[in-house]
Amino acid sequence: MAQPESMRGLDLSTATTTAPLPAALPALESLDGLRLAAALRTGIRRLLQQQEHINKINVFPVPDGDTGTNMALTLHAVFQQIGRVEIPHAGQLLTRVADAALDGARGNSGAILAQFFLGLGDHAAATPALGASELATAMEGGARYARDAMAEPREGTLLTVLAACALAIREQVQHGARDVRSILHNALQQSEEATRRTTEQLEHLKRANVVDAGALGFVELLTGMVGYLDTGIEPDEGLSDDTTAVEHDERTTAGETGDLTHRWCTECLVLARDAHTPVDRRALREALSALGSSLVVAGHERKVKVHVHVNEPEAVFRAMEAFGTVQGQKADDMQRQQESAHHARRQQVAIATDSAGDLPESWMERYDIHSVPARVNIGTHSYLDKVTLDLATFLRLLDEPGSPFPKSSQPPPGDFRRLFEFLGSHYQSVVSINVTRANSGTCGAAEVAASRVQSRGGVQVIDSRNASVGQGLLVMAAAEYAATGASVDDVVRFVERMRPHSHTFACPTTLEFAVRGGRIPAWAGHVARWLRMTPLICSTAAGPVGIGGVLFGRSGLTRQFARWVGRRMEPGLRYRLLVGHGLVEEQGRELLAALTAAHPAIVDSHLIEVGTALTVHGGPRLLAVGLQVLPEDLEKAEAIGRSRR
Repeated sequence: MAQPESMRGLDLSTATTTAPLPAALPALESLDGLRLAAALRTGIRRLLQQQEHINKINVFPVPDGDTGTNMALTLHAVFQQIGRVEIPHAGQLLTRVADAALDGARGNSGAILAQFFLGLGDHAAATPALGASELATAMEGGARYARDAMAEPREGTLLTVLAACALAIREQVQHGARDVRSILHNALQQSEEATRRTTEQLEHLKRANVVDAGALGFVELLTGMVGYLDTGIEPDEGLSDDTTAVEHDERTTAGETGDLTHRWCTECLVLARDAHTPVDRRALREALSALGSSLVVAGHERKVKVHVHVNEPEAVFRAMEAFGTVQGQKADDMQRQQESAHHARRQQVAIATDSAGDLPESWMERYDIHSVPARVNIGTHSYLDKVTLDLATFLRLLDEPGSPFPKSSQPPPGDFRRLFEFLGSHYQSVVSINVTRANSGTCGAAEVAASRVQSRGGVQVIDSRNASVGQGLLVMAAAEYAATGASVDDVVRFVERMRPHSHTFACPTTLEFAVRGGRIPAWAGHVARWLRMTPLICSTAAGPVGIGGVLFGRSGLTRQFARWVGRRMEPGLRYRLLVGHGLVEEQGRELLAALTAAHPAIVDSHLIEVGTALTVHGGPRLLAVGLQVLPEDLEKAEAIGRSRR
């Protein structure tokens, strides 16, 4: 059989093939915490460099192209921990490594790695330095912990290679080997060979002619560690992976796309509520096993990392509340990821946004647009906007007696970073168009994440100076333009030109949410109620979204709103229109019909349901209009703007 594609020109066929142990090196009897930390940092850097290739060969359990990203982010959490302080005690170092890996674990491979490190730490906790025998015991414990974390362990995966590595170490110790450096050299050779064999062990890998991505990731980590032990040289770029250059791989992503049985890669941490109430991992596993597939339960009685593929992420988070405090909720759309990993068109730039932007789902799918969900908090429960909380559920929760006032919060930088790292493996560049900086910290979070990403063309973050449907229109225009094959610089310039000609107008039916959310001052709310006015929430050229007009009276608001929006349209220009509604579809259709009937210049229009991010501030049953000049009329619109200055 031909050599697997993933092995050609890479470490497992040439550079990674283990070099013979330098004869002049003295025997290394043990690894203390300082030397072990340096070896781990060097190995992590190597894996970070190879994450794009590892993504490209990821076909099992789902061909969604993110194993390299997941392993890199998991180990980046470890990197940060072991770079801050010096820990001479090897067992204490591994305990800290395990905890960091558990907190930072991403994806199936990350959760398995975290459990592997937990096994290492548990079996070496009292060991100041790892000699040959202690290393063998720790590795066996790590491999066993990793396998036990899987609900359905499969051969031909990372589990197989961890076991092969542990076995190679134990056999050498049984034959009297004591030189840790030599033992790890030989264990690496056995791990490489076990990785080669994965191609024949899983049908998914055999069809794609690749090795297992997670297994290759572990080999890269171990290769870097062995290299450090040979040379004693650790890269001196500093204790951040921001300067670690990712090696880009132009080859086509392995495997094929297809409909997935379970769409969402769902993860969370479950923490023990107190010292007397441990997390029941067996019962937790039983509760989750019926919900989906690819179940990994990693951790210990105080902290458990859950990973499972499901179709209803909220069912996972709800079920976990019975076992402890749920944190770190995450749900990745694997169908969308799979489409990105295997995109057939010649597109250079990926378009991303956040869930504050509202646009048709058909556009998200057609143009492979990715969205990072904001958090919506109702009391002590946290939801992922548009993933675990739709508008109907949100409004139902609001109607429950005693329901606390909802609050929204921006996505953390880590959520953006994971998306950017993934997209950077499959596109040349990423452009992220986010809700206005004047009203949210989301742009800042995206910028922090972008500064830490080493994708080939980088990540450009653009403040939309908009929200909801106006932000959505800008994302739609950018995605349409990027699909032509435009470069990242051209896409950025295009979006910046379109931004002044993309607007948001919202008509709330109640002012309570706008006042309590801070979008309308309390005094304005009182005056509006007294005078029977309805303030309109609008975007502005400078960025803030706030009061931009008023309607008088309570009758015929939809028709009034249509007339008000119509007066903002320039004669002679053509427009794209988004009408959003907060579960008042009939009024939304009425508004759309009124606008399109009165203004033949609207040549593209869509009716959509707005998300919870806008409803938190605008209240239920609101109406919103996004208005944008067609790109074909952009020069004409700019000329009109210049003439009025």
